[in-house]
Amino acid sequence: MKTAINNVSLMQHYPSIDFVIIGVNSAKTLKRCIESIRQCDYPPEKIRVIYADGGSTDHSVQIAGSIENVTVLELHPLHPTPGIGRNAGWRSGTSPFVQFLDSDTILDQQWPQLAIRAMNDPQTGAVRGYRREMHPEQSFYNWLGDLEWNTRPGECDSFGGDVLIRRTALEQSGGYDEELVGGEDPELSWRITQDGWKILMLDALMTRHDLAMLKTSQYLRRSYRSGYGFAAVQSRVGPTGSSFWKNEQRRILIKGGGFILFFMLCLPAAVLLNAIQTTLFCLVSLSAGTVLLLFPRLFKVRKFMTEHHLDRENAKKYAWHCSLVVLPQLFGIMRFYVGRFFNKPLQNKRNKLQTGLSTPTP
Repeated sequence: MKTAINNVSLMQHYPSIDFVIIGVNSAKTLKRCIESIRQCDYPPEKIRVIYADGGSTDHSVQIAGSIENVTVLELHPLHPTPGIGRNAGWRSGTSPFVQFLDSDTILDQQWPQLAIRAMNDPQTGAVRGYRREMHPEQSFYNWLGDLEWNTRPGECDSFGGDVLIRRTALEQSGGYDEELVGGEDPELSWRITQDGWKILMLDALMTRHDLAMLKTSQYLRRSYRSGYGFAAVQSRVGPTGSSFWKNEQRRILIKGGGFILFFMLCLPAAVLLNAIQTTLFCLVSLSAGTVLLLFPRLFKVRKFMTEHHLDRENAKKYAWHCSLVVLPQLFGIMRFYVGRFFNKPLQNKRNKLQTGLSTPTP
């Protein structure tokens, strides 16, 4: 009994947290996200739930508004971005800590307590945990998401859309870049670490997520946008001399760009050489491009088995993904630089944004 009383007393001294959820057309997933916050193992009086809606045309606003003690911010940007919603959310609150969530996530009940305890170190500016996919068995792409969301526990250099951040760190950094349509979380991470804060990855579940990526077209679109994000973020941090995401962008340009260059060399060969010469030249050129594209990822199967605890078959699948994903990412990088030249950045359209489910609701 005495232990239970002491635990209650400790809980009462926990700081308040602003839980900021962002979404656009998130009616399918929003309610369960909000309910997971209300059910977490944290003093209810210390929980502030804020839903920042980016201009939904479905019933997202009504769903959030029907739940008690949820503050709804109706935003109507012409081109919504995650940064617009997250900034509006945290700036409308006053709690010393802000937990950001995407509307297609479910918060783990124990996470707020664990994250707040990790914030005892005054130099810690942000804390993240594992994001696990709810239905990795539904598609290869869901499985990839489950594999790639997370990093090793300990101090790290970036976080994703689900993270607990100290309000002081947000105020000092200025918050999210509202123009970015990809890479906004790592970009803020970089600025927070530049201000002297630490980012911690805890060995604990933070959220469960439903990527709901069931089609190849979704995967290609997401990879394209990730390439765009690499370029957009590097364009911001590169002038400072930082190498943040520099190697990732360089790898995409060398492997993806090299493959396409070798492929394109076949076109003038067909005009300048005879049939036999053209065939030989194209075989050599395409072989060189293919080796550049696939090396060394396809030779790291054993490493992937060890690092990600995969069997050989799944490690091979992951190696193929790592090799081929650079192609749509390359086009995303090209889109960024072409858009910057013509002052036509990639922009979100509200009617194209929505959260889905990997499995139909009963």
